[in-house]
Amino acid sequence: MPKVLISDEMSPKAAEIFRARGIEVDEITGLTKGELIKIIGSYDGLAVRSATKATKDVIAAATHLKVIGRAGIGVDNIDIPSASGAGIVVMNTPFGNSITTAEHAIALMFALARQLPEADASTQAGKWEKNRFMGVELTAKTLGLIGAGNIGSIVADRALGLKMKVIAFDPFLTAERAEAMGVTKVTLDELLAQADFITLHTPLTDSTRNILSAENLAKAKPGVRIINCARGGLIDEAALKAGLDSGHIGGAALDVFVEEPAKASPLFGTANFISTPHLGASTDEAQVNVAIQVAEQMSDFLLTGGVTNALNVPSLSAEEAPRLRPYMQLAERLGSLVGQLVTDGVSAVKVEVEGAAAQLNIKPITAAVLAGLMRTHSDTVNMVNAPYLARERNIEIAEVRHDRETDYHTLVRVTVRTPAGDRSVAGTLFGMTKPRLTEIFGITVEADLNGRMLYIINEDKPGFIGRLGGALG
Repeated sequence: MPKVLISDEMSPKAAEIFRARGIEVDEITGLTKGELIKIIGSYDGLAVRSATKATKDVIAAATHLKVIGRAGIGVDNIDIPSASGAGIVVMNTPFGNSITTAEHAIALMFALARQLPEADASTQAGKWEKNRFMGVELTAKTLGLIGAGNIGSIVADRALGLKMKVIAFDPFLTAERAEAMGVTKVTLDELLAQADFITLHTPLTDSTRNILSAENLAKAKPGVRIINCARGGLIDEAALKAGLDSGHIGGAALDVFVEEPAKASPLFGTANFISTPHLGASTDEAQVNVAIQVAEQMSDFLLTGGVTNALNVPSLSAEEAPRLRPYMQLAERLGSLVGQLVTDGVSAVKVEVEGAAAQLNIKPITAAVLAGLMRTHSDTVNMVNAPYLARERNIEIAEVRHDRETDYHTLVRVTVRTPAGDRSVAGTLFGMTKPRLTEIFGITVEADLNGRMLYIINEDKPGFIGRLGGALG
């Protein structure tokens, strides 16, 4: 029976789901790093929110861990490269709190537009400063989205309902998707020049860190109001304060900070600045949703191999997993075979699928090939860390689907590039369950791809096969 540790506070629904699906679960929160390291080795799964830090040291001690599930979106607290190297799947729940986070961004936009926190504090202090708090309407204003994914698209929908014009900067936003959302796709410079309000909804990566830098904030429309409910680090906080102090930036509302808990931010006390303590996902509904989703996803993986919302492996639904399993078994054996037959270093791997296999998700098939190939050199390789290890070794990976007709109803071919040239093997499935070898180094064969196999290259001399057969006998 798989065993899961819930190490952060989350809805009781998570533990209920684990137990209902036959998974043993322990709920132990508030662990120090040392305490977590001491016990993590006995668990197959770790369910966290943002408090637990799954660091390199923790992962090194997690000798049986197969999956880390984050009840929420951000995974800054999980060392994903270390998890990948250890063959551990990392998954989050990006849709469980999307509406909640989008609504918080809209709420902060309203608060900025009408200076609600300051007006409330002034009124409760016994002042009646009606003329001091002159706001602006949202209707007909331009909202600039930096990031138009799941949360950004919900914000856009709500803003369009407020009769705002919505523009979006997102390198992955297609023209068709922008049209469907009702937004205009623009460059970052165009967004900065046009937007009356800017809201950020993008993950923190090397390319998005300080996306609102001092240089970019200087390009922004005078009086712009900025909202960030995404990740701390997207905005240069010192530059933001300077912009607020100068009046170039009309207001800012942050739910996230570079350092959290934020107890001494230079922004605190700045005029026209609103802050909340990372409340984007803090609603009753969102907490229940993410707990349910992380428990279901982790259970699917531990019980069926289904992978949903994983950050370091291809997604594979619980329904797909049984259908793909025979192909992954075939692919892994082909990878293992070619890995044992080539003696020189492999610089590239090409995975080709034909027939029925071409209609399937090819990513897990490729991962299985790499696992088989690299397992000949390391017994710690699995389908999670194999692609990561291949990239680490600068091995080029190519995937090709063929629509052409083949002699077999399905075919998987693996070609590796070595200093001696390309080498390929191919195989099929009999009865959709039995792996068969159909080609090896360009020679057509028909052999069961199971158990122990002997592959021999010999000179074509009379009597050699007989002597070899006698020796084997």
